[in-house]
Amino acid sequence: MNLADKVLAVNNDLPIRTDAPVHSGKVRSVYWLTATDSKRLIEEKNYDVPSDTPLAIMVISDRISAFDCIWQGEGGMKGVPGKGAALNAISNHWFKLFKEQGLADSHILDIPHPFIWIVQKAKPVMIEAICRQYITGSMWRSYVKGEREFCGIELSEGLTKDSKLPELLQTPSTKGILHGIPGVPAVDDVNITRKNIEDNFEAFNFASLDDITLYEKLLTEGFDVISNALNELDQIFVDTKFEFGYVKDKAGNDKLIYMDEVGTPDSSRIWDGEQYRAGKVVENSKEGFRQLLLNHFPDADILLNKDRMAEREALARDNELPLLVLMDVSKTYTDIAEKITGEKIVLSDNPKAEIVEILRAQYQLID
Repeated sequence: MNLADKVLAVNNDLPIRTDAPVHSGKVRSVYWLTATDSKRLIEEKNYDVPSDTPLAIMVISDRISAFDCIWQGEGGMKGVPGKGAALNAISNHWFKLFKEQGLADSHILDIPHPFIWIVQKAKPVMIEAICRQYITGSMWRSYVKGEREFCGIELSEGLTKDSKLPELLQTPSTKGILHGIPGVPAVDDVNITRKNIEDNFEAFNFASLDDITLYEKLLTEGFDVISNALNELDQIFVDTKFEFGYVKDKAGNDKLIYMDEVGTPDSSRIWDGEQYRAGKVVENSKEGFRQLLLNHFPDADILLNKDRMAEREALARDNELPLLVLMDVSKTYTDIAEKITGEKIVLSDNPKAEIVEILRAQYQLID
């Protein structure tokens, strides 16, 4: 079996019983289970949720997305070996720490396989909850052009690239395209202020004004938990994106939870501490892959300019990256996952076959 066979690139074709079309995102696919199967699993597995809770199988892939495109490599490599398992392992680790330290639950009920979560249905808060500890990336590019206000927060003069900010900043943006919110353009991923959220909390799916304060508290506390743990590994938690949502507890009450993924190389910047102290930024996240793409192609503006999306999609579709590039990315993901979790990331010989067997034999979700 060659290396390409160990990569799970297509994850939306599993023969799982569902009662809705499979939702396939850039990296994960979601299979909504039938009401009968959801109720059966809640009872059989003793999940701590109401008996009528809709459940889904969330399957991660090894696809690599950057600049809103999926990239591929030579030799039929449609993804990065070990990436999916590494992302799930890291999220599992942080979600467990959050719960142990009394922060909040996640949407995950069960982990049948390194590529799979069984999750309960959540109502998402329509905010990309971004937290920044250092000034870098898009914030630095805007700052150096003279911009000083970010999401209603005024930055001081004299900041330098890649330096630590005076305090942790929350710079939220919209999740998806939201219509009819005064002062908020109907554009995906547009920066918003706390006042935007307060004045339109229901449009962002908050149940109350008080939950905005709770969300900010969970965001800061979650960031601090990860930052402190990474600091012990001599890694710097630079910035990250959290997502939140509401689920029903056993009594049927709404509760605010962490959802999606958290503290991973896909959703965060992580720098090597020793190299940073020596004056060099070494990325242990997908940011390193983004920088590689910017250097790999002669016209970097195609990747940065949203008005050139058609050219960018053609670039990703028509170019196979060198195998060495994907293996370097694989090493970045698996190395940081092993550092964080203390456990080896093992590549499956045939992840799709393993998933099918487990869901058939242990969960009776495949006929």
